[in-house]
Amino acid sequence: MYFSILIYGEDGAWEQLPPEEQQKVMEGHKALQKALGERGPFATAKLMGASAAVTLQPVTEGADALVLDGPFADTKERFLGFYGAEFEDLDEAIRFARFLSSAYARIEVRPVEWAGGVLAQEA
Repeated sequence: MYFSILIYGEDGAWEQLPPEEQQKVMEGHKALQKALGERGPFATAKLMGASAAVTLQPVTEGADALVLDGPFADTKERFLGFYGAEFEDLDEAIRFARFLSSAYARIEVRPVEWAGGVLAQEA
């Protein structure tokens, strides 16, 4: 089954971390990417900051969507990025998600029901 490993944290917190803490967090990402790569294809993305985002606000039928600056949620915690890969079950997905465990981000593991599209590996 395909699972997502979703990463949440405070926007801008990364830039405030000392270099040694950034290195420690990145070691977890590198270890996860290596472990996933040894198993097969996987997807990952780091989202740009919330200041680069826009939200399409639902409107009444027949009207154009209203485009607003920033994310919809008014909270300090933001969706920062994700991994996606095939795992045997939730327990295995959690074991891999633990590579990202730190004091600076909350990790969510969620099954994915594929809705179409194609994942491609980098050339």
